[in-house]
Amino acid sequence: MPKEVVVIGLLALAGFLGGGVYATWKTAKFLAVVLLVLTVVAVGGAVLWLI
Repeated sequence: MPKEVVVIGLLALAGFLGGGVYATWKTAKFLAVVLLVLTVVAVGGAVLWLI
């Protein structure tokens, strides 16, 4: 599997999680913070995978 496929998948996951952060921020801040942390981990994983 090419590494670009994994990077695109991780970035897509980060986008999905980022949408969850945006949608839940006003109602459930704790869940939004958890999703934000997972988003940062996914983006960080994508960047590290490229290196």
